[in-house]
Amino acid sequence: MLKLTPTFDLQRDVVSDIFRREASVCRVPEYSGAVDTCILNIERDGGILYSWKGAAGTTRIGRYDSNTKQNKLLYTFDKQVCVSSCSLNEEETLLAVSLAQNPSRDERLQPISKCLTLLIEIHPINNTQVLKAVDCRVKVQFLNSGTDGRSVLESHLLLLTEDGYVDLYHVLLTKQEGYRVVMANPERLSKTAERIVEDFCWAQWDGHTQRLHYVAHHPTHTQACKTALNKFLMRCVQFYPNHNCETVLELPLELPATFFPTVKFVNLGFDHYHVEKPEQGPVSMKVFTNRIGSMCVCYSQPPTDKQELIYTVVLVHKDCSKTFTVSLGGDQPSHRGARLHPLFIPIGYHILVYLQGHFLHCINTRQQEMLCHSLFLSGVDVDMGLRCQSANIAVLYAEEESSGGLLDSANGRIYTAELNPSFLLQILRSDTPSRCPSSKADPQRLAALHCLLVYMGDDPSLELKIIEWLCDNMSAFESFDQIQEFILASLYRISYEKSLSLDKVLPYSSVLDKKEIPACLLEVPGVLCTTELHIEPVFKGKARSLQGFWSELQWNTERTKYLHAVPNPRYRTSHIQADWEKLKSERRPSGHRNNTEENTKKVLSMVDTWCLDKKLVPLFQEEDHQQRALIGLTVDKLREHLNRHLPRLGKKKIDSLVVNYVAKLLELIRHMLESVWLKHKLGPRVLCLKRQGTPAEWSVFHFMFRILEATRGLCLPLPPGYHTLLAVFAVRCLPHHTFLQYIDHGLLQLTETFVSRLMTDLDNDAANERLKFSILKRLPEPMGQRIYHMWDHPVSSASISRDYTRTLLERHDNKGCAFPSRDKPGFTPEFLPLTYLAKILSDIEEQALNPFGEQENVDAKFVEETALKQTLILLGLGEK
Repeated sequence: MLKLTPTFDLQRDVVSDIFRREASVCRVPEYSGAVDTCILNIERDGGILYSWKGAAGTTRIGRYDSNTKQNKLLYTFDKQVCVSSCSLNEEETLLAVSLAQNPSRDERLQPISKCLTLLIEIHPINNTQVLKAVDCRVKVQFLNSGTDGRSVLESHLLLLTEDGYVDLYHVLLTKQEGYRVVMANPERLSKTAERIVEDFCWAQWDGHTQRLHYVAHHPTHTQACKTALNKFLMRCVQFYPNHNCETVLELPLELPATFFPTVKFVNLGFDHYHVEKPEQGPVSMKVFTNRIGSMCVCYSQPPTDKQELIYTVVLVHKDCSKTFTVSLGGDQPSHRGARLHPLFIPIGYHILVYLQGHFLHCINTRQQEMLCHSLFLSGVDVDMGLRCQSANIAVLYAEEESSGGLLDSANGRIYTAELNPSFLLQILRSDTPSRCPSSKADPQRLAALHCLLVYMGDDPSLELKIIEWLCDNMSAFESFDQIQEFILASLYRISYEKSLSLDKVLPYSSVLDKKEIPACLLEVPGVLCTTELHIEPVFKGKARSLQGFWSELQWNTERTKYLHAVPNPRYRTSHIQADWEKLKSERRPSGHRNNTEENTKKVLSMVDTWCLDKKLVPLFQEEDHQQRALIGLTVDKLREHLNRHLPRLGKKKIDSLVVNYVAKLLELIRHMLESVWLKHKLGPRVLCLKRQGTPAEWSVFHFMFRILEATRGLCLPLPPGYHTLLAVFAVRCLPHHTFLQYIDHGLLQLTETFVSRLMTDLDNDAANERLKFSILKRLPEPMGQRIYHMWDHPVSSASISRDYTRTLLERHDNKGCAFPSRDKPGFTPEFLPLTYLAKILSDIEEQALNPFGEQENVDAKFVEETALKQTLILLGLGEK
């Protein structure tokens, strides 16, 4: 399921260097002693702090630079100590260390604290100050502004204690002798401490964003009732570059009263000397944020006697929380007392919930309305590829990368974690993924398809594999149309990173358009989900005016509340069907039609720019007035929808987004055709109407027809020239009578380009003549008149003659016309109607256009006979 890429290996990157260092200390060619090495902390810049038991009973602390791949010795204790927490300041001049003290047998009668916290000068090694000596665990963490702070003579240190309070120390530094950096007033350190949190039971530090999240009992409850009530309050403290801080968010949570038996620390280093008691098992709770303005709080409930696990994901940016109850299976042994604490791993905008040996749930935090858009896999064979127990895995997270990192503490390895595209493709291609019946497999396919397209879809080779899968599975699945999903998910991908507020407004899945959603997509076997709306986050202080993450998060929550309240906030492509029918019925250009044409020009100009070197498939090479009108209408309606619901984006940005959206739609369809074109190795000869279609061309026709069905169901435009190309394949691959039935049922559209080519390219044998007559009868009158001029056939000439005569007579004004005199030359009294007609034609012949201007096959005698015959019919003297 996951693709793990190792980025750090303690044995490879550190231990080999330690052996060389210890050999130098012991003055031996090669050090052969044991080295007990462990990772202590990972700083914001990626530096990894570690310790090892050195020669002669020492304990050393070093730093591995992940950029230069170099190790550096920071400090050496002259005896073996247990380092439980460690942090290095940004300038690498101060080292904060917490030591877990286990008194020896001789020291047990003497008063000694369980934890000793030190602040050490290391540039160069000089003074050491004791910050705390207490009987509880203490975590240390320097603030890091993320800028080059080499010349800054001030450091700021957080101390978080198991007693539930947080102090912030402001350490002033000074330079001596030009290079020595020492504390300015070490004796006054305790007076610089600022108490920023008084009481907490859980705390998480985010080094990349310099935020502290902590949970405390709700202030409305008294100490006496804490064991009976389960209301907690999560607060988020933001530290700014000037090292000031303030609480910017408060989020109420309802948790079991016994959820925190002891104080818990997250992302505050790795304590290898603290062992949780069985009744004080690790609490699975994590906070994940994204720079685009999303925030998720994940936690699992303590295990119960039931064969199930309950976990909750609070989606602050969606103003809701979702609680999942997963059945662990009746055949599993009793889990009483077992550590059923899942891992929460962020992967892009997904959160993976993993319980080793039981299940893996990939939760979509952007489109969370339906379970079928989140991938769920269960069974003992669910494996993330980790070679250790999940209890030894720590989840690392960097908001800038929007991806999870995993630390295997047992083996000292760090991995970056990504979704494995091969695994997801396997789910698509499998007839019954995860041993499920076909109907139950559809939710897995749908979720896997969206993971591939939206989260990983920027990979062209991966997109090509998905298109190949579409070609091999052209029949729609039982519960969803995979081509519609491919189109909508691919279009959603181009805009989802621009703003979270687009999630609820742009189309995402065709399933949401269904009048009745299939039951198999509404539920996932083994998973129950309950949703709670209106979680009521409270933004405080500068969060209201910041232009960064907190501003985006606040806007997203407020906009989500608005979109929950208004009807139909999501744009549905099918809603423009009525406007499309009305636009098609207009015979004369209107102001609205002119406006849509301007929209179309913008879209097609963008597509032309993209497709300068892509002429493999003959699209965008003709005027398709219907599709041009639909393109412009789609732009108009989508822009109107976004302006109504998301005015904050601005009209200019919305206009650009919409034009880009529709252009990407046309380009996507062209790309799909190009891919299948290359797959079947088609060339320019496929456009020759005289050849019978091959099996490969039949497959392409079938695929094009499925695209037509999918886009028509969504009322989406197609690239100009698509209908012509589809008709060419249809007339070559289908029997003529079936081809005509496709036309009569509206499945094929006769374009002027196609019909004109048909008339000129096919000869006039009996079968082709019948086909041409059948097509001519199905053409609108204006197009039919133009097509007749292109067909070298007597019936075509007769039609042209009739039209020519009718045009002349309609334009002639009878009032000024005198009957020809018997005395004039050329008078033939035998048949007056014909004489009169000849006189009229002679008088106005120069005023009319000659329909046979460049036709060399016109027979003048035939025209004369036709006119005479037509006159007899009009006078009632002849038969048709």
